[in-house]
Amino acid sequence: MWEKILVPLDGSNLAELALPYAEELAAAFNSEVFLVYVSEPVEDQYRHMHQRYIEDVAGQIRKRIKKVSPLVLSGKPAREIIGYAEQNGVGLIIMASHGRSGITPWSTGGVADKVLHVTKIPLLLIKVAKPRQRKPGKRLINSILLPLDGSKAGEAAVRYVGELMDRLEVEVILFGVVPAGQHIRTVGGLDYILFPEQHLESVKTEAREYLNKAYRRLKRRKGEVRVELRVGDIAQEIIKFAEESDVGLIAISSHGHSGIEKWVFGSIANKVLQASNAPVLLVRALGRKA
Repeated sequence: MWEKILVPLDGSNLAELALPYAEELAAAFNSEVFLVYVSEPVEDQYRHMHQRYIEDVAGQIRKRIKKVSPLVLSGKPAREIIGYAEQNGVGLIIMASHGRSGITPWSTGGVADKVLHVTKIPLLLIKVAKPRQRKPGKRLINSILLPLDGSKAGEAAVRYVGELMDRLEVEVILFGVVPAGQHIRTVGGLDYILFPEQHLESVKTEAREYLNKAYRRLKRRKGEVRVELRVGDIAQEIIKFAEESDVGLIAISSHGHSGIEKWVFGSIANKVLQASNAPVLLVRALGRKA
């Protein structure tokens, strides 16, 4: 599935926080890892330093995985990262959400944001605010939180999670959130009205039935799978559960909507990306624009 993994680097320790994840996934999928440094035109005089840096990093990684290709590209970082990935059959991009180069700074956070909103390739973002530490004998990705909303578009990440289960034998938590109410425009403005208890129970039953169907699909895979259903604000519940359970990864589709009450995964995913410290695997729903 992920024969080729691309990791953009900018010369900073922060950007290199993506490397342990690339190593773990490359070992599991027997992937080739492309380490990419993008040298902007104003940095041409430092190109030889960039080449030396990326080759040194590749040399370190080759001690643990075999297939590593160091590359230095010229141009605007986001454009070159996306272009190279799409033209060379890259299946996954892994990058840290912030970083600074010691030569000429460029914000990996800003570049990640541009890549996020343009590429159709699955993107794994590693948050640098609270990097996970690998425990001896343990994987970095030791569990996966998979939010689902009942729609086909919202299931874009499911097949990737299934493959991760088989390769890593991790626990997957199928996660659903039922809103406690809805915003209604009134004379006084926008009010939040709680659903009647009977209606809420009906919606919870429907959501639980859907999650149980997803459970039956994934339980044939290696690793454990369980269902969690919460009531409340969707993004907040995802973020809170991920923090409390210390999940190794949140896998989420970039768009989706429920037949019960629409909640666009584009905005939900953005909120999760902004507020959660957990790594986030973002998968674009096919046929949907960002």
